[in-house]
Amino acid sequence: MAELDLITTEVIHNYLLSAAREMERNLMRTSYNTIVYEIRDFGLGIYDRHCRLLAEAPGLAIFTRGNDYGLGKTIEFVGEENMEPGDLLLTSYPYWSSAHPMDVLAISPIFACGELVGYTAIKLHWLDLGQKDPGYVLDSVDVFQEGLIMPGLKIYKAGVRDEEIYNLIRFNSRLPDRVIGDMNAQISACRTGERRVSELVERFGVELYQQAVEAILDHGERVARARLAALPKGAWTAEDWADDDGVDRDTMLKLRCTVTVTDDEFIVDWSGSNPACLGPMNLPIGLTEGVSGLAFKGVSTPDLPANDGHYRPLRVIAPPGELMNAQHPAATFFIWTGILAPEVIFKALAEGMPERVQACSGGDIFTVMGLGMHPETGVPWLEATNEAVGFGAFAGNDGEDAIMHVSEPGCRNNPVEVLESKAPWIIETYHMRRDSGGPGKYRGGVGITRVYRFLHPSSALTLVKKTKSAPWGMAGGQEAEGGHVIVWPGTDREERTGAIYYQMEAEDVIRNNSGGGGGWGNPLEREAQRVLADVINDFVSLEAARRDYGVVIDEGSLAIDQAATAALRAKR
Repeated sequence: MAELDLITTEVIHNYLLSAAREMERNLMRTSYNTIVYEIRDFGLGIYDRHCRLLAEAPGLAIFTRGNDYGLGKTIEFVGEENMEPGDLLLTSYPYWSSAHPMDVLAISPIFACGELVGYTAIKLHWLDLGQKDPGYVLDSVDVFQEGLIMPGLKIYKAGVRDEEIYNLIRFNSRLPDRVIGDMNAQISACRTGERRVSELVERFGVELYQQAVEAILDHGERVARARLAALPKGAWTAEDWADDDGVDRDTMLKLRCTVTVTDDEFIVDWSGSNPACLGPMNLPIGLTEGVSGLAFKGVSTPDLPANDGHYRPLRVIAPPGELMNAQHPAATFFIWTGILAPEVIFKALAEGMPERVQACSGGDIFTVMGLGMHPETGVPWLEATNEAVGFGAFAGNDGEDAIMHVSEPGCRNNPVEVLESKAPWIIETYHMRRDSGGPGKYRGGVGITRVYRFLHPSSALTLVKKTKSAPWGMAGGQEAEGGHVIVWPGTDREERTGAIYYQMEAEDVIRNNSGGGGGWGNPLEREAQRVLADVINDFVSLEAARRDYGVVIDEGSLAIDQAATAALRAKR
């Protein structure tokens, strides 16, 4: 047998990365729904026999470590000894799959040279799987209201589809054709990765391949520990709030996090967060590990594709029965706690390493979903999008304007042209929100406004859980303008809200306003010319330039009044 060398290790590593990207391309080109091929609401990876991540092509980044957890729990339940070539398993049990039951985890064992050598895994958002409400569930009180539960069922056994499980899925969906179409795309993408890894192992042999796997993961750990060593050491605590649990709409939910950085560990401790709630905002532990891993990777190895070695210094603490560690049969459908959680970690880190993290980035992903019966085709329709937000400012620069939230860096929003071609609504307005970015020496990015006018009676869901508290600033920077949704604007029914389910009539309107990013540093230290540029670009109003930055700009000439600006800043 040939001895492993560095070049061979890199060839194998890059082959695995390429195979993951091919899985991604296969999935996006064959899926039926824009939630997959436009928004990229999926997460996929290639794993070794011990369920350790080797390569990924992230869509929704918080799925990455959640998939790792879900794969491990599923194989533990089914048994490695019960895997055969051609098997494919489906898991939607949220406490294992690390999401709600409509985020289904597909798993394909990989065999080569007669041995089990690993797995491919893809988590994908299915549009409907028998949950109590169409589209999305906002107020479930236990897991049995949240959809069909599959605990590692083999829809393919030795390459043969199980028609009973297939029909069970088809008859438990309000949108069976679209769900089956996406499921087939998911299975096809798993098979693509399975074939590629099998070819790789056949080429190099099982023993050399396994040596390369250990080398790849050990290198990932060495890099992560070297980056950890460069971080400031200490323990810092932060809190933030979600609007409510969907059932008790008057009580906010506390997310509390203590981050401890030592020479050997990066510890994320969620003790002291809200107790488990009645509504579906409880978070499965695998997803808690996922959001914690996202934050750790963001400050340690953001420049490298993820593998299991990068997460070895990470330890996550989440007491069972609290918000961040859901226990059966707690409701978990509305996974927005996982959307808000990464920013709480960054808020804690901001106390000890303010030059390494950004201020709050919009706070939420501000999803709007529409569904109903299409008047032209006579078949059900469902479309959704996540709005862009203002990214938090950071030491040295402004936050990006209108960019995806920090919890979903691999995702995209749904383009206007796609939304209008797929659904009976029109997008009347789509623009950046002036004055939504938090003032600071470095300005927070601005959010956006998008206005939906329904052309036919339909249902609408707004999925937002941070409207009662504002995106926070750093190092003297100010809060941003928070996001919210306005339903029926300009009418006597106008309502400002967050997450709720509505019945819309023809010509009814929803205005979705996403949050801006928090500012960094004292706004009075911002260069006056940069404030002027913000005014010219319509990111900052003349009034806010004076009020927040102490910069006086002539409305007619759009020139800085230098004397008035100096006097106003001196007075401040």
